Amino acid sequence: MNPETILHCLDCGHDHPYTPKQFTCPACGSAWREARYDYAGLSKTILSTWASRPFAIWRYRELLPVRKPNPELTLGEGGTPLIRAVNLGMMLGCPNIYIKDERQGPTSSFKDRQAAVTISALKEAGITEMVVASTGNVSISYSAYAARAGIKLWAFLTSLVPPEKMREVALYGTQVIKVTGSYDQAKQVAAEFARQRNLFLDQGTRTITSVEAMKTIAFEAAEQLSWLKKDANGFPLPSPDWYFQSVSGGLGPLGVLKGFQEMQTMGLIGQIPRLGIIQAEGCSPMVQAWQEGKEIATPVSPRTRIATLATGDPGRTYTLLFKNSRGGEGAYFESVSDEDAFRTMHILAKMEGLSMEPASAVAFAGMIKMVRNGIIKPSDTIVVNLTGHTVPIEQFILGENWSRSVVVPSQPAAAVAEPVPQEGLLAALSHVTRDRFPRIAIVDDNPEVRRLIRRILQAQGNYTLSEATNGREAIALAQNEHPDLMILDLMMPEVDGFGVLDALQKNKETAEIPVIVVTAKDLTKEERERLKGHIQSLMQKGDFMSDELADEVRSLIG
Repeated sequence: MNPETILHCLDCGHDHPYTPKQFTCPACGSAWREARYDYAGLSKTILSTWASRPFAIWRYRELLPVRKPNPELTLGEGGTPLIRAVNLGMMLGCPNIYIKDERQGPTSSFKDRQAAVTISALKEAGITEMVVASTGNVSISYSAYAARAGIKLWAFLTSLVPPEKMREVALYGTQVIKVTGSYDQAKQVAAEFARQRNLFLDQGTRTITSVEAMKTIAFEAAEQLSWLKKDANGFPLPSPDWYFQSVSGGLGPLGVLKGFQEMQTMGLIGQIPRLGIIQAEGCSPMVQAWQEGKEIATPVSPRTRIATLATGDPGRTYTLLFKNSRGGEGAYFESVSDEDAFRTMHILAKMEGLSMEPASAVAFAGMIKMVRNGIIKPSDTIVVNLTGHTVPIEQFILGENWSRSVVVPSQPAAAVAEPVPQEGLLAALSHVTRDRFPRIAIVDDNPEVRRLIRRILQAQGNYTLSEATNGREAIALAQNEHPDLMILDLMMPEVDGFGVLDALQKNKETAEIPVIVVTAKDLTKEERERLKGHIQSLMQKGDFMSDELADEVRSLIG
């Protein structure tokens, strides 16, 4: 059984035992308290204790406010993968980007951690009814765990929540209250409902269990990096240089920051990573306050289509993030447009095979923006929270022409039982792939680079692609196949890219082939002069995005 969790009041400093039934500090009435543990005692054995348990959220039970975790309530929460973003890292020139794939939780979002710990604590305390306000994921997670624990749940959802999510909430037996208004208004209505009925209300960062649950992301990430990397610099566990997450109310980063701080207190890590806190431009009160050096954020009216990030008033949570991150120096607040987020959804799906919700894409779009602005160094280790899986994609994200149809001609009744002639079926399928895109040759001695460029082009159009692994093969390919465009690396064995260009220019049949040079080489002035007049474009590896390469191709062939 875990020892009693002690709460420290952030306003008057009073310490008192934790119980879910007490919502405020008994000394001053403040709702802002923080859980504290015996860090000195735990530090002596904590790593060996963790190693003896399954890799899941209850591995860290001594640092969670549940005295005796109930194994009958678990749905397999926590223990989500840490995936290296190989293609995205290559594209950005940052090889150490890792994705914490929280889609793998029981209801496909990182909110499962919050629900698992909170419902366990409520069940332990004998609480049988609770209230939550949500933009979707929180209510889904709470609904699943409340159903398993036999706790009645009232979910107040803003009318902007996608109907698919509302139906899933109702499926679990939750009482859904649809609020026609903003998320901030839904929270106000839920709070008044809970007050009148004296019910437990999830209050985000003011709910002890919610913050404590989120810190397990930090514990897991540090352990997983220790399995993947051996650079802890004398400490038992490594920590990333950056942790990224999109933000609505700010609960996630606040909890993760606490997790890293606790590990540092116990001597497990040497440094606390900087937080990359990303908001949608249409609802970015934290970003505005941070840019102005303010400790208090001014509320805004949300103007974003990403409903899960539409918290216009972050309240004291921003202040805590600002203060706890060394007066804002340990964090970087950035905003991105809805369009950038939707575009990044495409990029991550096409580059890494990861389908994510728009809110997750906001974090990745912000990280990409900061890499390209030089805020993040190429050697930095980055962990990005992929907070949840996409719901059925809204039409405005994919646009109108996201699929093509094949109509197979009907046959006479007498012929129905006969096999469809192969020629007819192939002819029908040819309409799907018969686009007027040119033939493109990809020339690079690195198979990963060839694969990346191939995937970028395949995602953007139906190009006919061929490959060469060195300069001699490239010259022969150009002479035999006469591609409409060549994407060429400069640094290759046998014959380098400069030699390929010279050979193409000497042959009348290949001299007019457009060439895009993609290279990691820092070119000298003389080398740039040598290329001038012989290529259409020069792009640095690690400095182009998929849409930029595709735009470059289209500009040449359009």
